[in-house]
Amino acid sequence: MTTQGFALFDTVIGRCGLAWGAGGLIGVQLPEATPGAAWARLRKRFPDAVETEPPPEIETVIDRIRDLLAGGRDDLADVVLDVEGQSAFNLRVYAIARAIPPGETSTYGEVARAMGEPGAARAVGKALGENPWPIVVPCHRVLGSSGGMGGFSAPGGSTTKARLLTIEKAKTSAAPTLFDLEFSVAPPRG
Repeated sequence: MTTQGFALFDTVIGRCGLAWGAGGLIGVQLPEATPGAAWARLRKRFPDAVETEPPPEIETVIDRIRDLLAGGRDDLADVVLDVEGQSAFNLRVYAIARAIPPGETSTYGEVARAMGEPGAARAVGKALGENPWPIVVPCHRVLGSSGGMGGFSAPGGSTTKARLLTIEKAKTSAAPTLFDLEFSVAPPRG
């Protein structure tokens, strides 16, 4: 019996993939620039996984990810992750990141302070760069202290990060957007 499987699926941002094992989700693959590249990366990351039809619980996760990437508000916080091999520090970072709702952001420094380690912002960034479950562990919602994109290790880098935040309608700086101005300006008197 296969202990690890993977499947690719189409979303509004491109072809994504999930890999799973007996303990839960072992990885998420965001779209790559060329056809077949997401498949190749999944095979490289999870050489023991077999491409197969996803079981019902994984199909449900796929549907939820598709919905989130289409502008839905699911936080995916209850998706079961197989955390074997992850350091205790990284797991603490991932738990805090998973608590950031869609459309909201935090900073590397805020995550470090929430962990009780205010000087660990760089280590938080490193942990998020090692995140095997982007989207499910929403590392894209963690920004630099000035609201900048910071790093993003998924294919497409900070452009992909910005796209994900745009889909979620996240505010990434203190500057008002056109949507904020629309509601704060009094209508003209007629």
